[in-house]
Amino acid sequence: MDFREYDTRLGAYALVSDPAGRLLLALWNEGPERRWTLPGGGVELHETAEEAAIREVREETGYEIALDGVLGVDSFVVPVGDATDGGRRPYKSVRVVFAARVVGGQLANEVDGTTDEARWIRLGDVSALQRVPLVDAALAMRSPAR
Repeated sequence: MDFREYDTRLGAYALVSDPAGRLLLALWNEGPERRWTLPGGGVELHETAEEAAIREVREETGYEIALDGVLGVDSFVVPVGDATDGGRRPYKSVRVVFAARVVGGQLANEVDGTTDEARWIRLGDVSALQRVPLVDAALAMRSPAR
């Protein structure tokens, strides 16, 4: 399919970890069931991917972060009719994943947003969670040194 025949959604997400081996995750509430995800979301037209990741983490978790570089890019196709917004065209979701660390703020839940709760979760406990595939994709992007 030619690129003019589908829409593209650019998202920016942060894999935020701490020295205790925990990940910062947010509980996404827009699907058929609530699932844990990386904090992040859509890049606004006037933003860079970096600006969007910082803004989204602040909105969803209460934390200010510093980005430590791009871990990778994940993408998938959403067919017509499967989009949560009822779109009439298929779209490609392209998600830039950054490594990040907390530099300020305090843990807080988003109000009236796409997530209900933010929480630090031990890396060893992530596999037992109901989670979106992006969490596993981001973890696979990490180098062994991270």
